[in-house]
Amino acid sequence: MPKLVDTTIRLLSQEPLAGKLPTAEVLRVAEILDGAGFACLEVSGGGVFDATVRRRVESPWERIRAIKSRVSTPLGIALRGRFLVGSRPVSDDIVSRFVSCAAENGIDVFRLHDPLNDVSNLREAGAAITSAGGAFHAGLVYSPGRTAETDALIEGARKLPELGATRILVNDPTGALVPHRAQELVTRIREASGLPVGFYVQGSAGIGLASALAAVDAGADLIATAVYPLALMLHRVSGESVAESLQGLGHDPGLAIDKLWEAADVIDEFIGDEPVGHVAPRIAVRAAEYDLPAGLVAALDVHLRAHAAADRLLDVLEEVGRVRAEAGWPPLAAPIGQILASQALLHVLEARRYGSVIDEFRELVQGGYGVTPEPIDPTVERAVELLAPRAQLSEDPVTTEDVREQAEGLAASEEELVLIAMFGSDAEQLLRVIRARHSRDSVLVAEDADAERGERIRELVKIVQESGVGEIEIEDDGMRVSVRRADEPVTSAALPIATAADTEHDVSEEFTPASDGVTRVESPMVGVFYRAPNPGAPAFVDVGDTVVPGQVLCVLEAMKLFNELKAESAGVVRSIHVENAQPVEYGELLFELEPVLTPPAV
Repeated sequence: MPKLVDTTIRLLSQEPLAGKLPTAEVLRVAEILDGAGFACLEVSGGGVFDATVRRRVESPWERIRAIKSRVSTPLGIALRGRFLVGSRPVSDDIVSRFVSCAAENGIDVFRLHDPLNDVSNLREAGAAITSAGGAFHAGLVYSPGRTAETDALIEGARKLPELGATRILVNDPTGALVPHRAQELVTRIREASGLPVGFYVQGSAGIGLASALAAVDAGADLIATAVYPLALMLHRVSGESVAESLQGLGHDPGLAIDKLWEAADVIDEFIGDEPVGHVAPRIAVRAAEYDLPAGLVAALDVHLRAHAAADRLLDVLEEVGRVRAEAGWPPLAAPIGQILASQALLHVLEARRYGSVIDEFRELVQGGYGVTPEPIDPTVERAVELLAPRAQLSEDPVTTEDVREQAEGLAASEEELVLIAMFGSDAEQLLRVIRARHSRDSVLVAEDADAERGERIRELVKIVQESGVGEIEIEDDGMRVSVRRADEPVTSAALPIATAADTEHDVSEEFTPASDGVTRVESPMVGVFYRAPNPGAPAFVDVGDTVVPGQVLCVLEAMKLFNELKAESAGVVRSIHVENAQPVEYGELLFELEPVLTPPAV
């Protein structure tokens, strides 16, 4: 009989849901799911590490340990071949150290796929998993668009047993795998490899569930699921639905479905009424039409709107297809899908093709990530070579020894050293926050107080939601809390890979005058806030500076593009509310400008 894997904890811990549930509630969900009878709880992966490091609240390793201490079900992690949990390939040294740290912290099952389906990139990580005593589940990414892609997957499946894989997983990040093709893949992969086959799929409008049932009928013995609210929001296969369906078809997975509904109730308590995660039907339709991940299309739509180019979405989606074909038809799994989309977005916004090339696309074309399924277009290869000769990019991946000296006094363990080696300054800032927190004498008292205050804030939010009141403000024990109803839901998007491009664009700014005449400058997009044009350069503005209309206040980096945010009117900078290199959300307050009586001369 097939078994089910639950991915709920991983999805709750990465964008767009990271932070929506307090850690205590995430642990509560894990405890509930532990009694449901899953073969594995997938609790971490690349999106989790990225979100956790950027949010600077807790160590991703600490979350794994906390879950492990509360459950007996095997824990799993999703890794991207030589990328592991990052956006760039890492050295063999870091691969082995990372896998060892994951195993020591409680990971039992390693779901490992290469974003290019270059199975040779799985060799080092596969050996490290086997040495650590973990289960090595090798993934093959299904991403249609070219001919004979099925034959290429079968050929890759034949090579996986010799790498130590104990199971092969069909991974569909685009929701394009239809039932008859799912049956064909499962049957042929089992025959070619001699290994059991699992199924990790996405898909809106029920296609994911239909393909999962077809895969089980063809012999798949492991199906990835998520509890109902997350399946609805993120286009996953619902554990409740697939378990009931399999029971009726004579393939009972032995799941306690009531536990899944109990976990769903906990999740609904925190995000049931929040406008997060749902992909607009317009976006879902385009994603299905162009066989692209829905989250990728949603992110492109957000960035086009920020550039006042929302009408160019179809142009970008078509350009993604052209760029993918020219780059050798790589699959659209992260981070390759984001790289192709960023390059296509650049083409459309610049109104020219390959006038400039982002660093990751250069490395992809020049073989830095592995071998693409098809040869690179010679014209594109030559264009990239002219823009960035190969010698300029031939830097060896960083090792833990490279960062050991700079991490002295900050990294107190092997796992923290690995974090710094993979995430650089972001990891250093996270560790500093953790050190500062643990240095407080009253940390336990503060945590209790924060928990009580958090509960009171949630009660205020419920009052605003249920009563229709526009705003409530209370002050108690030196704490003032204001809860205001939003006029429109905020659009959420995945954080882009933070790499600079050499092109700048203007964005339409958000300037809101306050009752006292102070102008609030809010972020018009999701991105990363930078106070200066380059590292080490003077800031665009400081507190006390007088600015004129059109003067640049900061730049916001999104989808590898730097977007200038300019002053709409004259004023004096009264306050700056965001730290340099800090991720910001749509509508987040950046600056406050005081009015000036007479505009300064220019």
